[in-house]
Amino acid sequence: MAKGKRSKGKHYTSAGVHSNVNSATKRAMRREYVQSGDRLMNQLKAFRAGKRVMVTIENPNKTETNKRFIRVEASTVWKRPGKPNLAGATNV
Repeated sequence: MAKGKRSKGKHYTSAGVHSNVNSATKRAMRREYVQSGDRLMNQLKAFRAGKRVMVTIENPNKTETNKRFIRVEASTVWKRPGKPNLAGATNV
């Protein structure tokens, strides 16, 4: 009699398809992280390090009612520290 298909034994590795954390717990953790201000501090730290940071702002075009918030590069919203301003004067 045939034994049928078996798992790979010691060499079996899970595909990791299913999460073992409740989705409500994940949402609560993300909400807490965003509201605590840690996310903004991490974005600022990355921006000062010269990374390409994306921030979410309110849409300046109020006619686009289906897009209340838009995602833009931080360099369009924030100024780089130590860069001269448009008049050419250096920061002192």
